[in-house]
Amino acid sequence: MIEEINIPRILISGTGSGAGKTTLTIGITRALQARGLKVSTFKCGPDYLDPTYHSYVTGKTCQNLDGWLMGKEAVISSFLSASKDTDIAIIEGVMGLFDGHSANSEAGSSAEIAKWLGVPTFVTIDASGMAGTFAAIASGMKNYDLDVPIRGFFANYIGSKNHLSILESASTPLKVLGGFPKSYDQSFPERHLGLHSANSEILSAEKLLFWQNLCEEWLDLDEILKIASSAPPLSVTSKKETPGKQNNCKIGIAYDEAFHFYYEDNLNRLKQEGAELIFFSPIRDKDLPEVDGIYFGGGYPELFADQLSKNSVLIEKIKNFASAEKPIYAECGGLMYLSSEIQNVKGEIFDMLGLIPGKTVMSSKLKSLGYVEVHTEKRTILGEAGIRFRGHQFRYSDLLIENEEDSLYSYHIRKRKSEQTTKEGYTVSNVLASYVHAHWASNPNIPKNFLDSCRRLSH
Repeated sequence: MIEEINIPRILISGTGSGAGKTTLTIGITRALQARGLKVSTFKCGPDYLDPTYHSYVTGKTCQNLDGWLMGKEAVISSFLSASKDTDIAIIEGVMGLFDGHSANSEAGSSAEIAKWLGVPTFVTIDASGMAGTFAAIASGMKNYDLDVPIRGFFANYIGSKNHLSILESASTPLKVLGGFPKSYDQSFPERHLGLHSANSEILSAEKLLFWQNLCEEWLDLDEILKIASSAPPLSVTSKKETPGKQNNCKIGIAYDEAFHFYYEDNLNRLKQEGAELIFFSPIRDKDLPEVDGIYFGGGYPELFADQLSKNSVLIEKIKNFASAEKPIYAECGGLMYLSSEIQNVKGEIFDMLGLIPGKTVMSSKLKSLGYVEVHTEKRTILGEAGIRFRGHQFRYSDLLIENEEDSLYSYHIRKRKSEQTTKEGYTVSNVLASYVHAHWASNPNIPKNFLDSCRRLSH
């Protein structure tokens, strides 16, 4: 049975990174909340950081929507699930509107998401020092792919109200719905290694109110809402309600300032397969909860290495958990925590768990960035050999191993734009750690397999 669901929605895209998408998304979210509307937010692409900003503002988890990692069905399903009981959904794009898998493909781009979800799209343009050229850029964006539902433009970094009036009167193919003046003193501060999670210092009440007021003064919010409400219904095949699986497997989720990079969809899939998620803090907790398996996500262990290293009571309990051959799965920051030590950019060394041989060495330079495909070469806690899934890497560290043995590796990783593969997926007993942030929508069997391993090995 086909069901049609109406969800007012917009996508805020740009001509490229740095156009001001995040600031606009946060400002509009706050302005609409001030009108009493329930807002759900989403982020195109694999990024973990911008979603923390949106989640902080809404108090509701911001979901990632990534066409290359998830596929169309999972994108639509995640969007519909997270948009329940909401008045409007706001999606922030990734990079430029048409930037994705490659220069000649929209796979993985905001444009792809806009098409799949039929979402009215606005393009943010850096309009500093522009007049007629703004119209030329707007025309190029509108006409590049007529199937992308572009419905208007935002002019960012403008000089004055008069400058905005000039841009609004230019021969743009669609309406300019406002813009932001240059407000560098209210911009978000530079972030650790280019990245930092949202908190009350970065997103102060005063700063949020500033951007909210700016939206109310400089943007045509009524027209934005009107366009959002014009979004076509999404057609989905309704499924019969099936009883939820019994929560008969407890998974410990490391979650605090050091570890909080998780795809919400991964956690939801664990719950759908019957997991009870129990959150704990490797920084503060002395007790490891009674669980059947542990999931260490990514984050900033290097920033909290001193506190992590000093929590020797919990470290010993995690080591005992591993010695009992119970499953531990770790990604990026989690891998760093499981290594023997972390050396920060100052050269300071902090002892870690030592469950994975090798030490983590931080760098001020980016070490890896981009999508990857993983092929497992042997059986792991994620299932039999031959499993394939997709993920993303973003790291400023390397794992240095003195005496490498083939038995340590369980993955072959291929970068999206390369045919070469590298060995990865560090495995010791039932511990599996990797720099790859895996998205399990690319292989829905993985959460089930992981829980099966946890159930089998917990006794």
